[in-house]
Amino acid sequence: MSSLPSSRRPIIAGYYPDPSICRVGEDFYVANSSFEFFPGVPLWHSRDLLTWEQVGHVITRTSQFEAGAYRPSMGVYAPTLRHRDGVFYLITTAVEGPEGHLLMTASDPAGPWSDPVYVRGLPGFDPDIAWTDDGTCLVTYCHIVDWVPQGIHQAAIDPSTGEVLEEPRLLWKGSGMQWPEGPHLIRRGDWWYLVIAEGGTERGHCVTVARSRDPRGPFEGAPHNPIFTHRSTSHPVENVGHCDLVERPDGSWAAVYLGVRTVGWVPRQHANGRETFLAGIEWVDDWPVFVEDAFQVPAPDHAIDDDFSAGLAHPRWTSPGLPVESVATPDAAGGVRLRPAQAPAGTMSGLFARTRDLLWSARLEIDPDGGAADAVLRWDERHWYAVRLGDGQARAVVRIGDIEHEAGSVAIPDGPVAALLSAEPAAHRGPDDIVLAVEAAGTVTQLARIDGRYVSGEVSGGFVGRVLGAVALAGAPRLLRFAYTPVGD
Repeated sequence: MSSLPSSRRPIIAGYYPDPSICRVGEDFYVANSSFEFFPGVPLWHSRDLLTWEQVGHVITRTSQFEAGAYRPSMGVYAPTLRHRDGVFYLITTAVEGPEGHLLMTASDPAGPWSDPVYVRGLPGFDPDIAWTDDGTCLVTYCHIVDWVPQGIHQAAIDPSTGEVLEEPRLLWKGSGMQWPEGPHLIRRGDWWYLVIAEGGTERGHCVTVARSRDPRGPFEGAPHNPIFTHRSTSHPVENVGHCDLVERPDGSWAAVYLGVRTVGWVPRQHANGRETFLAGIEWVDDWPVFVEDAFQVPAPDHAIDDDFSAGLAHPRWTSPGLPVESVATPDAAGGVRLRPAQAPAGTMSGLFARTRDLLWSARLEIDPDGGAADAVLRWDERHWYAVRLGDGQARAVVRIGDIEHEAGSVAIPDGPVAALLSAEPAAHRGPDDIVLAVEAAGTVTQLARIDGRYVSGEVSGGFVGRVLGAVALAGAPRLLRFAYTPVGD
């Protein structure tokens, strides 16, 4: 696989949306939102903006985030990551959680991060944090009342306590489109730029900008807003927006933003969630101008082959609702032991990794060990496809909204078997076909082939993406091996 222009290949593929970026010397760091998944706020490192390694998560303890309390696509919304005087700051909002924005700090971005300080009295989400020349700390956010956006507001706070020091003020209502949100305050020279998202994080998504000499405003919108969008175009990456800017060591600038790779028939579907993309930024008349293909992004290696001999230390592992250790523990007999665990919000939790490619194949070796387990491709608890193992049977089970259907079955022997799941080229105008199969006693049996659109954003809705993994339904089955292989580019 060769390099592709940066508008067509994500720098961080898979369900890693709402990127926020900061630079410390030669090092770049990106944080993403994570919604109901735990651990929360994936954090990445790069030296070249093109190749990224996940160094951990910001939220790793239940004292930071009430795991299990959030419905799908609630929980941790878009964060802002910044660095000041040797300290990293991460501010975000746990929607439907405790009142206030969560502000956490660390001396090392790999952690550990502090428990949150709560910034209360600023109702909304997508908070940004910035400092004036005199050291005043400003939080800028999407202000909402009863889920109706009221524009971008701002107030000074004490970052050590979260105390709000003044009445919040309206900075900008945006350029007139729905959902002005995702603000970031960026300084360049004498200008402060308020970069926001508008249009909703769907087909009308875009980036708009305003500027002021004072970070407290008043702000003047760019005459050519929106400054970046793919709406009403044939570009294969849609929904672009929610941008953050960074200055590179050589004085040039770049932007990270979210987008979705869409395929299939009308409406085209995205299956891996909202992903992180890269663009160059030039400055014309002191306004930022996107250069979409300023970079060539090298082909990634997303392959996984894990027998869990190193435990669950790799940051790829995640769980909807509950901490990973609540649902999986390393086992002396090999692999990890799974156990049924239902989060208080109703989600059946398990051990998962994000899918990161358009086409792929996966092999999950599972020993039901007298219990039962699903090897499952999941969007949320109402949209998933699974190979169900237990009671001497392998079954293909499909959940689409209120309908749960068994699509095929075969008898299997006692002991370990391999559940095989793959995303293959679509036969019916969906984004792909999901093939569910089982290998037992050397024989592979296809159980079902299902249109993949029912686990896509356009059908399932919400802000997340596909994850692939194993869920214990009864007893204590073991996941012995998890192998994931991208297919093609």
